[in-house]
Amino acid sequence: MAAAVYMLCSLTSIACAVLLLRGYAQRKVRLLLWSGLCFAGLAANNILLFVDLVVIRSIDLSSLRHLTALIGLTLLLYGLIWDLRE
Repeated sequence: MAAAVYMLCSLTSIACAVLLLRGYAQRKVRLLLWSGLCFAGLAANNILLFVDLVVIRSIDLSSLRHLTALIGLTLLLYGLIWDLRE
């Protein structure tokens, strides 16, 4: 059951990233770019969560998972702060 939830979270994050980046390609609103990149990082985090807890149980990937989430959220924070200045 947990594996299904991990996969659904991954698919949802990927769908959000694709929709946001597609919206950015059409409208060129920079907040859509930063949000799409954030969701891409969160999708990578969810995929690594699935790999870590379901596929490869012998290797601890928690630091890599945390790093991908941090990168995604940092991109969104950067976009929120610096796009307000322009």
